[in-house]
Amino acid sequence: MDSIWFVTGAAAFGAGVLNAIAGGGSFLTFPALVFAGVPPLAANATSAAAVSPGYLGSTLGFKEELKSIPRNSLRREVMVAAIGGLIGAGLLLITPAKLFSGLVPWLLLLATALFALGPTIAARSAGRGHAHWRLPGLLAVAIYGGYFNGGLGILLMALYTLTGESRLNTVNALKNLNSFVLSWLSVAAFAWAGAIVWHPALWMMGLATLGGWSGARLAKRLPARWVRWLVIATGLVMSAVFFSRLR
Repeated sequence: MDSIWFVTGAAAFGAGVLNAIAGGGSFLTFPALVFAGVPPLAANATSAAAVSPGYLGSTLGFKEELKSIPRNSLRREVMVAAIGGLIGAGLLLITPAKLFSGLVPWLLLLATALFALGPTIAARSAGRGHAHWRLPGLLAVAIYGGYFNGGLGILLMALYTLTGESRLNTVNALKNLNSFVLSWLSVAAFAWAGAIVWHPALWMMGLATLGGWSGARLAKRLPARWVRWLVIATGLVMSAVFFSRLR
């Protein structure tokens, strides 16, 4: 039992750090909860609850960058992220548990691929500024994030780069703010539906918040390449583990 608390706690802290720096925190929390014996669908909802406070910590770490963004623009984006998060959470709640268990390895693999391709997408799209796709794209990403949190951070970073935002710290600030908004609303939907296992969720929430605050400080000065490779390796290993469980 002690080892399960250690594993879930370490996963939550690491997820908070990773989400603030580059995304990919759910690659740690979701498998840790499954390891602890939580069924996949409930583990996904509990994982979303566990990492959601970490987004608050990392958002506060980028408050100066957020102050530089026009308030009307920020309000529109927050509203779109909120709507998308609720739609995604609703889709998860009506997905049969057996179907979701079959989707898990594919979702993990998709999230890993998106994470791995993030720098290439950013490099190819830099400076093009397809701004008219920003809000529709945000809605689509928020729906995905409400349904399955894995890879959400890198999708948001790719979206903002594709739509013309060239300042990395601003991209990180927007990524963390919208992740926080859509995650909290989807978590509220999961809580209302009774899908969250609260004992590990509350323990992990505190550590994810601490990790998010720490990660925001590191994100401004730490080269993230080694972190990215660790996240990619973790995603591939977890995908393989969940594919093996389908047999």
